[in-house]
Amino acid sequence: MTDPTPSGLRFAVVGAGMAGILAAIKLQERGERYTVFEKAGRIGGTWRENRYPGLTCDVPAHAYTFSFAPYPDWSALYATGPEIQRYFEGLVDRYGIGPAIRFNAEVTGLDWDETGHTWTLTLASGERQVFDVVIVASGVLHHPRLPEIEGLDRFAGPAFHTARWNDDAPIAGARVGLIGSGSTGIQIVTAINKQVDRLVHFQRSPQWVMPVPYHTYSDEDRAAFRADPALIDAIRFSDEYMGNVRRFTRAIMDIDGPDMKQVEDICREHFETSLPEGELKEKLRPNYRAACKRLIYSWCYYQEVQHPAVHVETGRIARVEPQGVRMADGTLHELDTLILATGFRADRFIRPAGVTGQGGLTLDRFWARRPTAHYAVTLPGFPNFFMLNGPTGPVGNFSLIDIAERQWDYIDQLVDLIRRGEARSVAPSVAAHADYEERRIAAARRTIFGSGCTSWYLDDEGVPASWPWSYDDFADAMSRPRLEEYDLFGGQVPA
Repeated sequence: MTDPTPSGLRFAVVGAGMAGILAAIKLQERGERYTVFEKAGRIGGTWRENRYPGLTCDVPAHAYTFSFAPYPDWSALYATGPEIQRYFEGLVDRYGIGPAIRFNAEVTGLDWDETGHTWTLTLASGERQVFDVVIVASGVLHHPRLPEIEGLDRFAGPAFHTARWNDDAPIAGARVGLIGSGSTGIQIVTAINKQVDRLVHFQRSPQWVMPVPYHTYSDEDRAAFRADPALIDAIRFSDEYMGNVRRFTRAIMDIDGPDMKQVEDICREHFETSLPEGELKEKLRPNYRAACKRLIYSWCYYQEVQHPAVHVETGRIARVEPQGVRMADGTLHELDTLILATGFRADRFIRPAGVTGQGGLTLDRFWARRPTAHYAVTLPGFPNFFMLNGPTGPVGNFSLIDIAERQWDYIDQLVDLIRRGEARSVAPSVAAHADYEERRIAAARRTIFGSGCTSWYLDDEGVPASWPWSYDDFADAMSRPRLEEYDLFGGQVPA
């Protein structure tokens, strides 16, 4: 059992989104000394920055809560973004971590001191502080990716990325263009199609849609959840939810096996039975295997996209003009508002902050080929530097909260080596990480993500960046670090 006595170590947590809040709660419970550095003016991460209409988590709400903090008051099976933001804000108050969060405090540098076994953290203001352990909880999808389209800056109306939503932009009764057909684009279509005069949805490639059930929770349901938390556990740990998670992760690994066939059959049947024969159906028909791109989970998209105000445009965009979007065939779509649902730079993580580890090794140099971390958590050459939802983790495979909680347990066991004085710093060995990456890349190329489509999962060499093994493999890997894969430095923790 972990010794609950505070260690005296100084912890820096970078980011106050879901993962940073988790780290802060866990450190608070141990009585550790920690500071959370948040670049924005309030907590929430992606749920703070994304405020677009229709924003909904595609993990069932009761499964997108911390295991130690069930929430009885969700309005529906799938929670909206504002509800999730309120959940996290409530946890900050409930666990008393607010005083440890520094807002408008962007981390711009982290530098390792090999003599002192410490990290010097630098803020945008120039302020510097020294810490023994750094927890990187900066998230994956927070640097907007803007499309490279000629003339985008010359559009006469509001043009903005979905993570920078413009509340003043005309939507109701307006002519709206929407570029991008990932989860964000699909959710926006279902949310605004009945408000607009015309919605032109520009999509480079159509998506496979996994149908999911949807229902709201009544006041009686929420009262029952409050009275008996076991009813919540029955949902989030149900055979239906966890069975689907396990089926999907097995399918990812065995792309010609029965689980993938079931996934594809469900998506194909949903497509064939939900859309009438005709031009729209052919525009929405994918030409790649289901789950090669991140699956869209929706209970209503195929119905909503048939609304007469929606026009799906699959042609090539030539340029943006002040009046609208000009297609390669010469067609001009005149628009009042242009929305960019074009995703994020998924390779950034803590960058652009500069991180320098042992021997002057920079994170940019270490990640020159691709972002990578040992089991998505630690990096050789960067001692006492731990990532939550770092590169090569199972992003998109199952709940990020579940992932982060399991990763925290793994991190805490490594930090215990320092707490007990067995080391002053710890990092995976170069050889162990090289072996992990070799196995991961080989397995990732064989997953459904590498089966022949373009997606944000792929790095510059076409290697899927996600975890290529099963849910149970991940749970097993996170249950206990293999200490033979780690280098321990020093042997006495300073008082």
